[in-house]
Amino acid sequence: MEKNETVVRHDPFEIERREWKRRQTKERLKQLLTIASPIFLLLLWESLSRTGMIDIRFFPPPSAIVGTFFEMIANGEMAKHIGVSMYRIFGGFFLGVIPGVIIGLLMGLYTPIRHFVSPIIMALMPIPTLALLPIIIILFGIGDLSKVVTIAGSVFFPVVINTAAGVLNIDKNYLDVAKNYGAGKQDFFLKIALPGALPVMLEGIQMGQAIALLTIVAAEMMGATSGIGYLIWISYKAFLLKKMYVGLILISFFGYLFSILLRGIQKKLLPWR
Repeated sequence: MEKNETVVRHDPFEIERREWKRRQTKERLKQLLTIASPIFLLLLWESLSRTGMIDIRFFPPPSAIVGTFFEMIANGEMAKHIGVSMYRIFGGFFLGVIPGVIIGLLMGLYTPIRHFVSPIIMALMPIPTLALLPIIIILFGIGDLSKVVTIAGSVFFPVVINTAAGVLNIDKNYLDVAKNYGAGKQDFFLKIALPGALPVMLEGIQMGQAIALLTIVAAEMMGATSGIGYLIWISYKAFLLKKMYVGLILISFFGYLFSILLRGIQKKLLPWR
């Protein structure tokens, strides 16, 4: 009996199976905790509202907010606000990311371009994009284009800086080997600079999507007639706080969703990380 137990104890397949089960248990526990924390917060909020420990005029119970959410879906108001905001967010996000990646790669690869562009970026980056919104509205009008440009300006800076930093962190040996083998400019871009900068660049893009959501709320509070930011602002002014909370929860939900999607893309592109 002791001999059999010793064999099982030292069996590599059995050890691997037990280790896999241990990892699975830890993963399930992490998932459970991730789900439990928001549920606990909502239950606490609901109980405090129902018992009158917090003022329901300012903090309506989550169940009432959910009811308002479904009412807005039924009358079509929700689809209008979400559709407009998503159009502006995605338009501004890609308009900021694409030039940010290209300019960041050029800055990382070519010193003259880096020295020429860096002062401009360092001078403009501290200025909040929303502070430039009046100028943007003058140039592009009060329609969707001004909101898209505002978001693009906010997204551009973290992407370009992280992309340039990612290229500069590439081991110089890779660049030297590429030069020795006669790599062209396209090879430098697509086979060395882009893959090498990808880990840091994706962190900049992750930051950019969070900034895009922050910017759209503020941008839609000024000179807009639809969108999630407009919904939050007009509901606050009319003291329709249930609708205001619906808008806030939507922004939180989309931020979490986009973060998960980008992390999934990062795992696909960077499996070694």
